Amino acid sequence: MSQKVLQIGSSAGVTIPKESLKTLGLKIGDRVTVHVDQARKVATIHAVERESGEDEKISKLTLRFINRYRADLLSLAKK
Repeated sequence: MSQKVLQIGSSAGVTIPKESLKTLGLKIGDRVTVHVDQARKVATIHAVERESGEDEKISKLTLRFINRYRADLLSLAKK
């Protein structure tokens, strides 16, 4: 499958088709590493393993933030 290199600010990017994301087990927001083999002119993408419990930790911190600032957040949402 051929993809076009797109300009993103001062960088460049290539879109990953939905089916390829599914095959790789990736979703929007996941971190990846990109390795470039200059001699072969090949780039490979690898998913970065998340630390165990990272999602749960982020969820707890987010919920704590929302509960602490609920009134302020609701006020901002009305603007």
